[in-house]
Amino acid sequence: MRRIQFIELHDQSWFPSSIRDEVTDSLQFGLNFLKAYAPIAPLLQAALCSSGSRSIVDMCSGGGGPWLDLSQRLQGDAQTGFPIVLSDKYPNLRAFQFAGMASADRIGFYPDPVDATNVPPGLKGFRTMFSTLHHFPPEKACAMLQNAVNAGEGIGTFDITRRAPYTTGLMLLWAFTPFLFTPLIRPFRWTRLLWTYVVPVIPFVLLFDGVVSCLRTYRPEELREIIAKLSAPGYQWETGEQAGASGRVPITYLIGYPRVGSILAARSGATVACP
Repeated sequence: MRRIQFIELHDQSWFPSSIRDEVTDSLQFGLNFLKAYAPIAPLLQAALCSSGSRSIVDMCSGGGGPWLDLSQRLQGDAQTGFPIVLSDKYPNLRAFQFAGMASADRIGFYPDPVDATNVPPGLKGFRTMFSTLHHFPPEKACAMLQNAVNAGEGIGTFDITRRAPYTTGLMLLWAFTPFLFTPLIRPFRWTRLLWTYVVPVIPFVLLFDGVVSCLRTYRPEELREIIAKLSAPGYQWETGEQAGASGRVPITYLIGYPRVGSILAARSGATVACP
């Protein structure tokens, strides 16, 4: 199955922002309820320790991603753990604020729009992306990774979707989850009930975007081709698929960070363009 670069509806600038927030809220709730990214916690923990990073900048966070669950699995400072900053091109501020309250302020957020290919210099920390790398065509994915390298930051991308009939078929079940869980999603919004039960826009968008996500998810060998185009001396890269418990879909991951002794060189301020 070849990779297809098609659009996801809620990514588009013309998509109503209020409904986009409802969609990302549903995604966030589902990821945390199912603990979908729990299997990658050891990988992320090891990358954070190896890179020496003490904080995390999550990009393309949507409604907060899997962080309400995942933040409890990372072992950082005894008092604060690993501080996490959520960011997005279309920030869902109400969801970000709720994540902060629900996590006892371990999870913070950046209020302004953030382009993952040009992250503001003030956002320092190990960069993460969940279920979003496939949104970027290869040249944009390369630029996003190169931006992290230019800033001397580690980066980890994790995708639970796959280009396979099984996972594509699972999107049919995924689209039904809002009918079951919408009343439990916080912060509560009456409009979410409207767009789920009366006019089922949210389930439709989850189905459409979920299928498209599967069709354009990168495979590990394709990620290695992108890495080969980077100018990243002194960086350690790893990509593969992390299997979880029985019945879980493997998670495709890409992790990169400066090797010991090269962090200062990576953060020297030299800007390199992606070939």
